[in-house]
Amino acid sequence: MRIDGAGALVAGGASGLGAATARALATAGARVVIADRDADLGAELAKEIGGRFVAADVTDADAVAAAVDLAAGTDGGLRISVCCAGIGWAERLARSRGPHDLDHFATVISVNLVGTFNVLRTAAAAMIENEPDPGEERGVCVNTASIAAFDGQIGQAAYAASKAGIVGLTLPAARDLASKGVRVMTIAPGVFDTRLLEGLPEAARLSLSNEIPFPGRLGEPDEFAQLALSIVTNPMLNGETIRLDGALRMKPK
Repeated sequence: MRIDGAGALVAGGASGLGAATARALATAGARVVIADRDADLGAELAKEIGGRFVAADVTDADAVAAAVDLAAGTDGGLRISVCCAGIGWAERLARSRGPHDLDHFATVISVNLVGTFNVLRTAAAAMIENEPDPGEERGVCVNTASIAAFDGQIGQAAYAASKAGIVGLTLPAARDLASKGVRVMTIAPGVFDTRLLEGLPEAARLSLSNEIPFPGRLGEPDEFAQLALSIVTNPMLNGETIRLDGALRMKPK
């Protein structure tokens, strides 16, 4: 898939991995629409990269549809969708105070898994209306899981389950859309230097870095963006989840 001139949607694109991806896509010539709940950051980034911003919660079908419609309205239609929206939660399955809060579990599943599915289904429906490119492609969707899908730690039942759902969604979604020339891929990042980790003490950040075999540091959002763009441009990448973790395998805690 050619990036230059393509319409692109980045859900959860106002900060972190999404913001880095939005910048990289814009630099490569894509017409980028950022969808995020954070209107201030999202509008500021859109102005910086010459893109457009839509305030949207990924669990809101109408809001996501509006973002997709905006991206699909570019010349050539929506060709690239990257979903980076997600939340974290830490809570043990059962404690002396009682079981894991069911509402917290449902919220994480709703945002991370249902929200990703909502973006995927809506973007794909727009993509199949595109004229195919010379390689018979109409679009590519890149979702974001986590190595927690495979190495979930103590307290990560909700988060790991939501990300494992995204991994499990990848192949059947790619098979569903194969006849339409739309690819589906997932990136499962390890420990990256995003807002989620900014509040940690330096000792804790150093401890996380030391667990990574090589390179022995936190991942940079630009490295996530680099992989996302590589997926977009490589037509043989389809129906797979790629770990981006420096060979990290998470311990129980």
